[in-house]
Amino acid sequence: MPLPITAGNTMSKHLNTQLNSQGAKEKVIPRSYPLERIRNIAIIAHIDAGKTTVTERVLYYTKRTYKIGEVHDGNAVMDWMAQERERGITITAAATSCFWNDHRINIIDTPGHIDFTAEVERCLRVLDGGVVVFDAVSGVEAQSEAVWRQANRYQVPRICFINKMDRIGANYERCLDMIAKRLGANALPLQLPLGAESEFRGVVDLLTSRALEFDDDPDVAPIEVPVPEEYKETVEEYRTALIEKLAEHDDAMLMKFLNSEEITAAEIATALRQVTIAGKGVPVLCGAAYRNKGVQPLLDAVVDYLPAPPDVPPVTAYDTKKEAEILLPASDDAPFAALAFKVVTDPFVGRLVYLRAYSGKIKGGSEVFNTARGKRERIGRLLIMHANHREEVSDADTGAIIASLGLKNTFTGDTLCTVARPLLLESINFPNPVISVAIEPRARADQDKIGEALQKLTEEDPTFKVSVNSETGQTVISGMGELHLDVIVSRLVTEFGVQARVGKPRVAYKETITTSASAEGRFVQQTGGRGQFGAVELEIEPGTPGEGFKFEDRTRGGAIPRQYIGPVEHGVREAMDTGVVAGYPMLDIVVRLVDGSYHEVDSSELAFKMAGSIGFKAAVQRAAPVLLEPVMKLAVITPQEFMGDIISDLNAKRGQIEFIETQGDLSSIRVQVPLAETFGYATSLRSMTQGRATHSMEFDRYEKVPQAMAEKIKVLGRDYA
Repeated sequence: MPLPITAGNTMSKHLNTQLNSQGAKEKVIPRSYPLERIRNIAIIAHIDAGKTTVTERVLYYTKRTYKIGEVHDGNAVMDWMAQERERGITITAAATSCFWNDHRINIIDTPGHIDFTAEVERCLRVLDGGVVVFDAVSGVEAQSEAVWRQANRYQVPRICFINKMDRIGANYERCLDMIAKRLGANALPLQLPLGAESEFRGVVDLLTSRALEFDDDPDVAPIEVPVPEEYKETVEEYRTALIEKLAEHDDAMLMKFLNSEEITAAEIATALRQVTIAGKGVPVLCGAAYRNKGVQPLLDAVVDYLPAPPDVPPVTAYDTKKEAEILLPASDDAPFAALAFKVVTDPFVGRLVYLRAYSGKIKGGSEVFNTARGKRERIGRLLIMHANHREEVSDADTGAIIASLGLKNTFTGDTLCTVARPLLLESINFPNPVISVAIEPRARADQDKIGEALQKLTEEDPTFKVSVNSETGQTVISGMGELHLDVIVSRLVTEFGVQARVGKPRVAYKETITTSASAEGRFVQQTGGRGQFGAVELEIEPGTPGEGFKFEDRTRGGAIPRQYIGPVEHGVREAMDTGVVAGYPMLDIVVRLVDGSYHEVDSSELAFKMAGSIGFKAAVQRAAPVLLEPVMKLAVITPQEFMGDIISDLNAKRGQIEFIETQGDLSSIRVQVPLAETFGYATSLRSMTQGRATHSMEFDRYEKVPQAMAEKIKVLGRDYA
């Protein structure tokens, strides 16, 4: 018999919330919440794990929406772009706010496809916690690892939600094992599934040793039931294991455990929160969001275990007046400081800048200072976003995720603060584009419009770059993959009304050196009046892969005046934009300025800039320059019957297989393959496997191009036609 829901039952919290919200009118909820009752979270996962489906249920159960949107029907609230609804995937991060158990939860639903990794990067930079969604059948997939690494980089506490427990082949224990082994996480299961696959009906809460059963109908409240007899032994094993793991980080719990004393659910929850916020453990829950099972306990876990703004370490900022680093307290009374993490061109209201307020309060119409640009800006209207819907508010306080109109000179990664106290927050680093295509308008009438549209798109997406090939005069767009650029071109048509013609994809090759070398650069011009004179001696050597360009001044005795050192570096940087092998940008080089000479009258910044460029190119010619190509991590999941064909095809594409893992009838292949060999791979994989295999890719590193291929690329150079 179901247990009655009373105030004394330990699992009744979300049940009461569910019942109280059904059939009731929407309450007027105060805009301002104490900082302790605010949660800023991202929903992150591999593509198709169910992030948007989870978010849609969250919005429904929190009464933010009154109808559940579905990805496959093209009516999901959070997938509002036309391209998202056509393709059934999330492309841009969408923000919303909802309320649960008297807490405000600011949520950003992020994309799962590697081509849109910048959206995940920018969100994890500004949020306090994350919910990582896994497919119960596939477990930890390629992009799951990528987003986990991003969360590790920003030290974001997170909880895991193993979704799709109703699918054939769902395996909760395997997912736990993969989270521990592949992600190196201390997985702390808080639930066990009741049933699996088509028989999945609910969860057992390990803290309280009680069970919840859910109905497919979202309007039917879950019921608390006794734990089935056949589950009791397993529940006790998992609960004991959970307490043991927590006791490693909690001395009071350890003493109770060693003395065989009773440990209450409240004590476990308190320890769980501390361990989660400290990044020493990851709570794991399960459910089936599409069938409306397990979402309410997930909301409880977000409130109970993920941090409020004051729970995370204070943000470090650079005080430009004092020229020192300071810690920013999460307090409304502190000076205002916010980071711009996203720019969007809205067709109805114009340019929207998304902000995360780290300290202080701001009102619409206030003047702020953009420290990164050294400019004053005026905050226009302040908006709370619900996907693409806007709700105007008068002010924003600490911890807010807010959008603002009127910021004309603020871009992604910029800091906004009070004029009286200029502060600089750490910006956001994004990966470099790996694929390029030439683009041109179909008609002369579109010539001006395409330039303006591309400019707006580059402001929105830091991984989308636009350049002009100086040799051919073509406009070249670069991005993170074929899908990324395909979506950009689609947006040009649907949002900006520009018809464009696109060339074939080309790889963004790079160049570097393999040995050390030195050379002199001299720029001498004599005219009727004042001439130009600059002479430098440069030493170059290969840098550490991934560390980029480094410039060191090793001159002594005033061989070159200080005002000319910067121009030399500028000249070297310009020379690196066009390498000597095939004209591609150069990377990972250390350059040392060791000596030089100047003329009291004829020397100038221009002369030393030119000398730096000439000397660098001469040194590169002697340093065995080579061509580099981007190498991708490719993951393929396929029925075993197609394994042979897929492996043969990957070998022909210069692929290096890392490992093959088999689970049931499916095999997972991890391989490193050059990007140049992956164009059109989705189509060829479908034809090889009758459409039954899936794949995902992410950029891994740059690697030397084989000599035979390098010779062909040298002939083509940077011709994108």
